[in-house]
Amino acid sequence: MDLKGKTINFLGDSITEGCGVTDIEANRYDNVIKRNCQLKKVNNYGIGGTRIAYQRHPSQKARYDQDFCARSYDMDKSADIIIVYGGINDYLHGDAPIGMFGDKGRETFCGSVYYLMDTICKLYPNAIHVFFTPAHCFCDDGFSLIEEKPEDREEHYLYEYTEIIKKTAPLFGFYVFDLSEELKIDPKNEVERNKYAPDGLHFNDDGHNMLADAVIRCLESIKK
Repeated sequence: MDLKGKTINFLGDSITEGCGVTDIEANRYDNVIKRNCQLKKVNNYGIGGTRIAYQRHPSQKARYDQDFCARSYDMDKSADIIIVYGGINDYLHGDAPIGMFGDKGRETFCGSVYYLMDTICKLYPNAIHVFFTPAHCFCDDGFSLIEEKPEDREEHYLYEYTEIIKKTAPLFGFYVFDLSEELKIDPKNEVERNKYAPDGLHFNDDGHNMLADAVIRCLESIKK
């Protein structure tokens, strides 16, 4: 797909918001893509700490509870491409149970992914819909950041959240790209972590440039 002249909406969390970069305009991945691909416009809807699923118990910071499903209604309706990049915070500290494939409500992660994709398809029917699943992080092996875990919130691995997204996408014609495969970095490797994501999760300037290259490569592979 030729990206020149396109408008892209980016719906995401702290990485899309730009946490970790020294200069948003110069180094955040959406702006790098805009510059390198001569996009018409990028609309950034990244809010740090936010999740795809509805949060049942209020977070310490209210902004964290602005879930993707709710925010999907308020994006630029004229965009050519809608990119969703998220899921890591549902895994790390969301209190919604993972649920079961077939759920359609916002009370579980499975249901929220269904709800989000369904909503985006209805509100932006002429756009190309793309979902990027999380890259590897410092604790993707079954340990979340929940200190007091709700009784019905079982521990899961990050790949389980990724598989739910991949399994739901064909129902709505979403293109899905797995950043754990596309980036192939290991935050547990000290050298790689220090180069691209010093805190093991948020990309620095080099990480955002690497992310931008991966997103461009994936988008250009779409045959449209």
